[in-house]
Order: sequence, then structure tokens, then C-alpha cells
Amino acid sequence: MSFTAPIQLPGLTRDPLWYKRAVFYEVMVRCFVDSNGDGTGDLGGLASRLDYLQWLGVDCLWLPPFYMSPLRDGGYDISDFKRVLPEFGTIDEFRDLVRRAHERNMRIIMDFPLNHTSVDHEWFQQSRSDPEGPYGDFYVWSDTDEKYPNVRIIFVDTEDSNWAFDPVRRQFYFHRFFSHQPDLNFESPAVRDAIVDIVKFWLDMGVDGLRLDAIPYLYESEEGNGEGEPKTHDFIKELRETVDREYPGRILLAEANQWPREVAAFFGSEEEPECHMAFDFPVMPRIFYSLRSQTATELVRILSETTDIPGAGAWGVFLRNHDELTLEMVDEEYRQAMYGWYAYDPRMRSNIGIRRRLAPLLDNSRAELELAHALLFSLPGSPFLYYGDEIGMGDNIWLNDRDSSRTPMQWTPDRNAGFSTADPGKLYLPVVQSLVYHYSLVNVESQLAQSRSLLHWIRNVIHTRKAHPVFGLGDLKVLPTDHDSALAFVRSYAGTGTSTGLGDPPEQVLCVFSFSQNPIAFTITAPELAGAQLTDLFGGARFPTIDEQGRVTITLGTQTFFWLKVVLPQEPATTTTAIPVLPPAPVPVR
Repeated sequence: MSFTAPIQLPGLTRDPLWYKRAVFYEVMVRCFVDSNGDGTGDLGGLASRLDYLQWLGVDCLWLPPFYMSPLRDGGYDISDFKRVLPEFGTIDEFRDLVRRAHERNMRIIMDFPLNHTSVDHEWFQQSRSDPEGPYGDFYVWSDTDEKYPNVRIIFVDTEDSNWAFDPVRRQFYFHRFFSHQPDLNFESPAVRDAIVDIVKFWLDMGVDGLRLDAIPYLYESEEGNGEGEPKTHDFIKELRETVDREYPGRILLAEANQWPREVAAFFGSEEEPECHMAFDFPVMPRIFYSLRSQTATELVRILSETTDIPGAGAWGVFLRNHDELTLEMVDEEYRQAMYGWYAYDPRMRSNIGIRRRLAPLLDNSRAELELAHALLFSLPGSPFLYYGDEIGMGDNIWLNDRDSSRTPMQWTPDRNAGFSTADPGKLYLPVVQSLVYHYSLVNVESQLAQSRSLLHWIRNVIHTRKAHPVFGLGDLKVLPTDHDSALAFVRSYAGTGTSTGLGDPPEQVLCVFSFSQNPIAFTITAPELAGAQLTDLFGGARFPTIDEQGRVTITLGTQTFFWLKVVLPQEPATTTTAIPVLPPAPVPVR
């Protein structure tokens, strides 16, 4: 197996806003490559595939937890924040991974579940056995399970209370997630100091940022709902101040499954910043809703909402990740429609969501996969890909919980999909062997050999996006159309001044999408673009000029899209061509 190697860069670029233009790639360490044949992916295996990820166009890796853990919740139940789980590797191997990524101008951010620990953590064991000791108040203890009545239960399908009784301490402890994950008590100064110490430990390793998992739930109060309490924001401001002062260029990413206006609070303000980035959860299910309803109404509504965030803030947008496709941000009628379209088998559901990968969700439709990715890469914010989605990997709904979409990466048609040399029975999870998504059919090696494969298509879109700063730095304005199945918006960027030939030029791109299962023609109205010329970003083809009233009629095929460069009458017209994919010498992927 080989791929065309990119030009090697000397190291990290020094752009303080690097995250706004970056393409992120979530890769679970245990799922990617097994380098020692024990059946579990590891840090050494991930390091061996950095050339592949650089070739794809990835700027930053997001690593879910690889800490010491009993693995009762995929590693989010941590028993030691400063140790690597031995089956994943060592601290030295992690340092090597960071170094090798930085040599390729790639960054690494890692998950930090700071809200809770595992019951196996030494802090909890000390807290339960010695209430008056140094760790006695590290967790939220109570003589009753009736405190915080306004705090909702998150995992409604497995937990019936946010409190669990501990037979050793003879008290109840508070947990927002599973009962084996007790919440830390952030009212304790010692807890806050310990969390900051852990942050510094990993940033000292060279990590470029931290995804703050479950960030709204740090503090609780009798009056509030335990989500985004004022004290939570106060702590994040203090943490941001420390990071900016001691580790400039590193980022904090908020994971808050809330409405945009609530999530925007975790950016803070220009004067008192909190997180650099935050995930945009509500947009994601509406993309899937539009694909099946064949209407863009819901997307138009949510994209038209204005949510003010600091200038240095950036949204993280995604289609799928290691969790279920959450449906918390929709009403019950909407949720039931999504279940009917995408999770008709109860095994496909988990909590308030759907536990399926992207390709199976879209019935392996190439048109829908391309449309969804084109929308993802053109939205405001930085796109996050999930490992394997670039080749259309399948899932296994017969596996427990979220493991259905955490199966081994499929590299080759050989044994274990090239993931491991171990006996197949030793793999942490079996490789996908379903009829449509069998690893012998869906794998990196075979798609590298096909110029029109999904892998090559996604790579081309990534590199086209990277060539146009407007996608990472520009504004978005939704434009009215006369067809319910059409979505149109213009991305606009003022540039950074190019009188000397340096910096980014001003740019506008018109993005149009059709969710219809039949070809459609529709008219876009944009008076501010009257007289503008339109040119396809990929092929350079000329499109009809927008008329003097600011109207243009576009024809789109079944579930397809265009990205059109806008050149206003007073601007010099330029020829736009697709990003060439040159064929340097192949580099083996071992």
C-alpha cells in the first residue's frame, strides 16, 4: 500500500489562530493501528500512519482518552490522569508521537474529562475511606440523594438517579454520567489546583490543546440545573488565563451539548475569554434531517441565527464522532422522524441518539456522502472528521453500546484489515465483515488505487478548502431561494491586506446545495452581489453572471452542490482551477 507523499514541512507554523483554518481528525488510539500484535491499537501504530494523515490534509489530531483506565466507558473513566494505559504505550512513546506530528506541521489535541474520575482512581479510594483526609472533599458527598433536584439525568437508559450510595463511606456521591464515574468537587481549592496541574503536565509534553469533556457540569447548586453555572465559567476563565500566559498558541475546546447561545457562553468575551473553540451540536442533526426530508428549512433557520462570539473564537463542526448521533437538541416529533429514517432497528439507538457511522447512516450513498462533506467543509468553523469516515467505513450494531462505531481501522484487504497481526480472536473488537462494508471491499489500500474513490474525493475537497481562507475565517450569510430543497449561503472574508503580495486577499464564495432526490432549478436573490461573475472552485467553469437585480438561476442535479467563487464587477476577474494532485514518489505505509 502506498500513497503520494506531501512535501515535508520544517515544523509548526506560528499562527496564533491556527485552529480557525485547521482540519481536525478524531482518531481513537486503540482503533487505528496495532504495532505490537496484541490486538489493540497503540501510540506507536498511530505514529506510523502520520504520513497518511498528512497526505490526507489533516492539520490536527484529536485523541480521545488514552489514560490509565478500567475502560468501562471507553477510557472516559480515568483512574490516573498522568499515566498512559500500558496497552496503548508509554509516556515516552507519546512524546515521540507529538514530536513526529510537529515535524509534519500537524498538531495534537487530547481529551481531558475533568468533570469526573473512575471509582478506581486513588482520589476516590482515599475519599471514601478517609473522609477527614486530604482527599475527603474531592468528590460531592451527601447524606441524602435528594439534593440538586433540578439537575437532569443524562443517561436516561441506564441511570435512574444522579446519586449512588457508597457502602464504605456510608454516604451518597454525585455523578452526572455513569455511577462508576463520580463527579469531582470543584468547590474544593485542592481539586481546582489538581486539575490545573494535570493541564500543565500534558501541555509541557507539547500537546497543542485540550478538549474539555462535559465542561458544563463542573459545579452544581440547589437553585440551578448544574449546567453552565456561574462558578463553572469563573473556573474556565482562570484556566484560560493560565494557558494563554504560560502556553501561548495552545487551545481549549469546549464540549457542551447545548443550544448555540448557551454554548457561546463558553467562549467568554473579548475581555474575559474562556475557550478558544466549542462544538456546534445543533447543526449536525439538521444536516441529516435535510437529507431525508429533502428540505433545507431547518438548516436555513439555524444557520440564520446570529450567535456573537469573540473574534478569536471558532466553532467545531462535525458529522459523526465516537459518541452517538445525539438528538437532544431537537423536539420529540423531530426525534421520532430521525429514528424512523436512520434508526429503524432499536439496536441502532443509544441514550437519546443513534449509534451508527456516517456511511451506514446514509445507506452508503456516494451522492449523500459528498453532499454532507461539502456542507461540513463550507460551514463556519473548523471541520472534524472521524477516523474511517474518509473511506466510508461501516459499523457493527451487534456490538455493545458505542462500540458499534469504534471498530478497527480498515487499511488493507488482508487479515484483520491490516490493523493488526494478532490472531483475529485477540482483537479488542472484530473488524467489520458485513456484506456492504466488509474490510476486503472498504479499505485505504483499495481506495488509494482508485482515483475516483471517496478517499481521493475527500482529500481533494480538504485541499481545496485549505487553499481558500474564506472557509476558515469568513462570515456566513444565508441567501433566500425559491425552492424548499435548496440551501444557499455566501462566505465572505475581508482579507488581511495584499498590497505587498503578502497575506490573504479578500474573497467571497457562493455555496449552493440541493437536498432533493430529483434535479432542481432555483433562483437565488442577493442584491449585494449584483453583476458578479461566478466560477466553480473545483473545475474553473464559468457560471451565469448574477443579474442587475441580484438574481441568478442555478440548476443542480440530485443531491449535489457547487462552490462558486464570486468576483464583483469592480474586482479583477481571476481564473480558478481545482487544486492539482501531483504524483510525487510513493511512500509505503507499513
